[in-house]
Amino acid sequence: MSRLARILFFALALIVHPEARSDPNAIPEADARAIRTLIESQLAAFAADDAQTAFSFASENIQKTFGTAEHFLAMVRASYPVVYRPASVNFLEPERVDDLIVQVVEMADEDDRLWLAIYRMQRQPDGSWRIDGCVLKSVAGTRS
Repeated sequence: MSRLARILFFALALIVHPEARSDPNAIPEADARAIRTLIESQLAAFAADDAQTAFSFASENIQKTFGTAEHFLAMVRASYPVVYRPASVNFLEPERVDDLIVQVVEMADEDDRLWLAIYRMQRQPDGSWRIDGCVLKSVAGTRS
């Protein structure tokens, strides 16, 4: 096959199969949607003070650490107030960091201070996702 034919073949492959040109570390769109939906559902459960539902989105390790849904909700309320009651939420693109999938969510608290909630995600044997931890980082500035 000539050089020109190889180039044309490759260009055609990119047009017909656009995923071939994507970043190999990119998170598939279906997984990104599932992760976002999971976190949104947990935030909704926190807003409703529904400890059982919020706890159900946590990984087995998190569930073992806190033991009960009530202990888990009490910890979130005390240690993660912006996650417990965010004034605003903005999802960034999920990322692969080494062998981990992380979802960064920009949040503002009731005083309009900005935070990054960095969720560590865990794929379950059935293909679903669970939250395996969250780290908060304050961001300089306030919500505009």
